[in-house]
Amino acid sequence: MERNVQKNGLVNLVLAALVFIATLIVTGYVHSLAGLAASMFLGLGVLVALVSWFQMRLEEAVRLERLELDELVKSKGSSTLFEAKDQEVFPAEKARDQFERYCVPAFGVLLFLLEAGCAAYLWRSLSGASAGFAADRALPALALLSIFALLLFLFGRFSVTLARLENHRLLRPSASFLLLGAYMCFFAALGIAGVQAEFPRADFYAAKGLGALLGLMAVEMLVTLLLEIYRPRVAGKISRPVYDSRLAGLLGQPESLFTTAAQTIDYQFGFNVSKTWFFQLLKKNLLILLFAQGVVLMLSTCFVFVDAGEQAVLERFGRPVAGGPLLPGAHVKLPWPVEKAFRYRTEQIQTFDVGYTPDPQSDLVNTILWSVGHAKEENFLVANHESVTIKNAGADDTLKAPPVSLITVSIPVQFQIHDVMAWAYHNADPAALLQDLAARTVAHYLAGVDLSDVMSRARSEAAQLLRERLQSEADARQLGVRILFVGVQDIHPPTTVAADYEKVVGAEQTKLAAILNARAEAVRTNAIAGALAFTITNIAAAARQQLEVSSQARGALFRNQIPAFEAAPSVYQQRAYFQAFTAATAPARKYVLLVTNTQDVVIFNLEDKIRDDLLNLNVNEKP
Repeated sequence: MERNVQKNGLVNLVLAALVFIATLIVTGYVHSLAGLAASMFLGLGVLVALVSWFQMRLEEAVRLERLELDELVKSKGSSTLFEAKDQEVFPAEKARDQFERYCVPAFGVLLFLLEAGCAAYLWRSLSGASAGFAADRALPALALLSIFALLLFLFGRFSVTLARLENHRLLRPSASFLLLGAYMCFFAALGIAGVQAEFPRADFYAAKGLGALLGLMAVEMLVTLLLEIYRPRVAGKISRPVYDSRLAGLLGQPESLFTTAAQTIDYQFGFNVSKTWFFQLLKKNLLILLFAQGVVLMLSTCFVFVDAGEQAVLERFGRPVAGGPLLPGAHVKLPWPVEKAFRYRTEQIQTFDVGYTPDPQSDLVNTILWSVGHAKEENFLVANHESVTIKNAGADDTLKAPPVSLITVSIPVQFQIHDVMAWAYHNADPAALLQDLAARTVAHYLAGVDLSDVMSRARSEAAQLLRERLQSEADARQLGVRILFVGVQDIHPPTTVAADYEKVVGAEQTKLAAILNARAEAVRTNAIAGALAFTITNIAAAARQQLEVSSQARGALFRNQIPAFEAAPSVYQQRAYFQAFTAATAPARKYVLLVTNTQDVVIFNLEDKIRDDLLNLNVNEKP
């Protein structure tokens, strides 16, 4: 039976080598990344089968050597020549010990390096996977890989069963890798079949999964090597080969996991739970239960429930199904992966920001200065129409301010999907494209407006114009969205120059205030001068009028006095005398004597002792 096991190991080696070479040829023929990954697994399996078969030959040599020694002992009896046979070093046993001590760990290190290198190479190849997949050669490659998978499965299953029945530890690694290689070939065939079924990324994803598995096996080998260093050596105990991957055995023999679980359950409960009728029934019908569960799971994918405010796009083999999107409600479709439904919130108002990344902490602050950053902000170029010339101190030349400036602005954009088919199929990443269009529209607009205008009076006009421009850009690329709102807020210069900008703004405001004060002073001075000129002009006109009227009155008086004098000269003279006397003595105090028949002596004290206003009271004047 040992000879049959060794021959089976040789058969595994030859079969693994042939399938490895054939898989490499098929992979180059069809340019399949998944086939390349499967070839790497098969190449590792060839090395494992080679080392396993060589170690089996050493074990067989040790067995034959001990048989020859036993025959010599029986033929010669118990002579002293063979009494110390256990202490002697036999050539075959010494070669096996040296091989297990040095070569097997070295092969484990080599296997780890190969697995890690293959995983890295495969991952690098996948990162730049642009090689064209030969779709016209896919069917022959699919057939050949299926045949390889079948051959490896049959021989691997036979070898696994033989290794379990014979409890042969050296046959198990190559048998596990044969079964794993069969599954890898089948997986690569599935990737090619997916490409043929119009899933162009199926081969890529299959290769990606196999690359991840290679990396996981490399990690397992590294852990095994580290544990092998600290593993206690017990005399007479046969150890498991380092290159015997437990992960490969688990993937190649999934039923071993069930056996391990049964042993664990028996140990935990303290009796043979695995011998009960329920456990045996579950073990016998596990495949049926798994198949039924899979059927139920597939049937559950035949129903699609679209929530209110949503629409769903139904695809069959990656292409949209005729009839338009699915409206809110329950719908029936073919099971996955034949048909897939992708939901979109068409009534939800979605928002993104241009020019800044919102910071939740800044929302808690009521007042934010220009010199403090609002969030993660971006700077935009904005035109500066006012050309400012600055004299350079210490030099004769002058500096001229550039025609552009930097500005920071927060622009929230709100949109709504109104054509879900256009949103889903006309562009690869419509959300990112819309954000890029918004950023470009904002940059173009700010580069053509004045800094002072956009920071003051043109803000509302800017928001409306940006919304119209962004809507036209989205319509031109058939994004199927409606731009609802574009805000222009938090406009300020960059925080690094905010303090200097405030000084410039303050200087401009001071200059404007001085200009306005000068204009007000000019208005006041001109008004006062005009009023004074008007007053002087009116006084002169009044004096002129008075002089003219007085002259005319004196002329008229003289003309009227001549007829009066001619009519009564004495009366005229007496009246003129009295008038002159009255006018001349008007300021003097007068005393009136009412009696004339007395001889009175009147003494006049011409010193004023009483104020004139007290003597000459106006009794008719109201207080």
